[in-house]
Amino acid sequence: MNPSTTPPVDFDQFLESFDQVPFHEYLGLKIAEVRPDYGRLRLTRTATTPTGIGDSVNGGVLATMIDMATIVAIFSKPPQGSLPAGTADLAVTYLRQAHGEWIDAVAEVVKRGRQLSNVEVSVVNDKGVLCCRGRVLYAMHPGAPKG
Repeated sequence: MNPSTTPPVDFDQFLESFDQVPFHEYLGLKIAEVRPDYGRLRLTRTATTPTGIGDSVNGGVLATMIDMATIVAIFSKPPQGSLPAGTADLAVTYLRQAHGEWIDAVAEVVKRGRQLSNVEVSVVNDKGVLCCRGRVLYAMHPGAPKG
């Protein structure tokens, strides 16, 4: 789909319905806080939370948290008329296993460009221990051409 045929996105509606997305519900992922250029997600562990070594939260789940927290931070203050194009690059540095009753992903927009924004994400457990860091480039289209 090119930008001229991409339907408009209601960013506020996306944020309001985030917690009800079936995949987010399955993971136990909810928005904990949103403000301009900032998003914090919380994953509350359940018996069905995908796990990894030593009953830690699965690394793919942590990467998903990084990606989703990025989207929340980007959508918190989207440029007027812009359309999401998706994650252009995502890098994760795993520092230690993620254990705890809950895990937070805290995303902050470092720099917004016309088409690419740089976001840094920290994933911490319920004791405030840093488990991993993410660096994300998120792409936006400038919107449908006028005329």
